[in-house]
Amino acid sequence: MKTKRVRRAGSFRSLFFLTVLALAPGVASVQGDPSEQSPNAHPKPFGSGWECDRGYLEVDQLCVAIEIPPNAFLDPRGDGWECDRGYQEANAACVVVAVPRHGRLVVSGHRWKCARGYQQLGESCVAIEVPPNARLDYFGNGWECNRGYWQVNEACAVLEVPANAFLDSSGSRWKCDRGYHRNGQSCVSIEVPAHAYLDHTGYGWKCDRGFRQRGATCMPLEIPVEGYLVNSGNDWECNHGFRKSRESCVPVEVPPNGHLSHSGQDWECDRSYEKHGDSCVVLGVPANAHVDYSGHDWDCDPGYRLYRGTCMQSDR
Repeated sequence: MKTKRVRRAGSFRSLFFLTVLALAPGVASVQGDPSEQSPNAHPKPFGSGWECDRGYLEVDQLCVAIEIPPNAFLDPRGDGWECDRGYQEANAACVVVAVPRHGRLVVSGHRWKCARGYQQLGESCVAIEVPPNARLDYFGNGWECNRGYWQVNEACAVLEVPANAFLDSSGSRWKCDRGYHRNGQSCVSIEVPAHAYLDHTGYGWKCDRGFRQRGATCMPLEIPVEGYLVNSGNDWECNHGFRKSRESCVPVEVPPNGHLSHSGQDWECDRSYEKHGDSCVVLGVPANAHVDYSGHDWDCDPGYRLYRGTCMQSDR
């Protein structure tokens, strides 16, 4: 159902009745220079020229009053009209909206819909047939089964909840209790191996601290000398100054002019030295250059620029 159509100059019908009004006695007209302001008009707020007052439309340099039909009002823009609440447009007029029994006007006021508990059938509102063990849904234009029931065709059947299960938040499905998993239409116990426990979901398991999963079992971790258990509890790392080598921890061999890295499981060269294989060699810094912030490379001094591996004086 269309609620509104603004009348604007340009449509054949609007031009027709505006032209008739313009020719009728009493309608103001502008003679002479068309730049002169028409009656029922005002200067434009920006730029030059004029525009028609609210409730008027320009036709051939004239401002002609908008013809508003009964049960209508001037629209917010002032250059068309809209039907009153409870009416709808039909053939350039506003006719009453026929609201059936158990129907009501929508917010716009130009069409209707059925009240809660009813549904539209043609131009009527008929009651929704709610089966036993059901209720109207949130919107009131349909139904849904009560908690503990589920929909089967157009009826609500009892939901069979197996042992060691419970209704979920929807009320129309079930879930297994913690420590059980679904197997068809039943809940079977989860087999937790030795040195393990149910995880936070309750539907799986994790090995105890100091053990690692191997298939469906938990095997103890063998922590080598100079090794320690990590926070997760299912792996190990080497102490500071040692690194992993297969299943043991071996010392990190630091060359002269080198030191242990932050992790403690590798080494890096001191400042002004660079890594060369397993050694630290002096960083070759050319004339007019200096060691950069990293300590392992160089930059040209201010006033010099890099040119083929050397620092040459910049042209000023």
